[in-house]
Amino acid sequence: MRALVVVGLLAVVALVFVVVALVRDTQSNAGAGAGCPDDWPRADVTLRDHKDVKINVLNGTDRPGLAADVAGDFRNRDFQVQKEATQKKKIDDVAVLRYGPKGVGSAHLLRAYFLGDAELEYDPKREDDIVDVVLGGSFQQLATITEVNQSLGDLGAPVAPPGSCPMPVEG
Repeated sequence: MRALVVVGLLAVVALVFVVVALVRDTQSNAGAGAGCPDDWPRADVTLRDHKDVKINVLNGTDRPGLAADVAGDFRNRDFQVQKEATQKKKIDDVAVLRYGPKGVGSAHLLRAYFLGDAELEYDPKREDDIVDVVLGGSFQQLATITEVNQSLGDLGAPVAPPGSCPMPVEG
């Protein structure tokens, strides 16, 4: 009988502790842009669906037609390819993703198509939601759907770049 009283008392104490912890929670606005300096841009960290991602595909190599080929691959995967072009400055990396605050979630998804090997170039002054995908000399091919899903798991959730805050979630 005494054991039941002790277990019951412990359960009540635990319940009171949980309720107090929830009521006094100071992190309820964490990640929602609360406490962010007014002059910092708000980054859209929403992981977009393929059909909602706008990209420019740029060839940063000496391989002719690479931008057109990869743009076709992205179109086949339901991305919105805005333009394809050749960039004068050549790069050695696999790829470089250039984006602004509205393209953070889109760039995160695109990074998975390069298995996390794409360099990120965040521009806080950029106002569009388009991501420039600059293909480099080390580029071979886009990842398969299975590889993209695994890469997204490895990369985790999109985060606001330094000097920006996550955009408040509406809902």
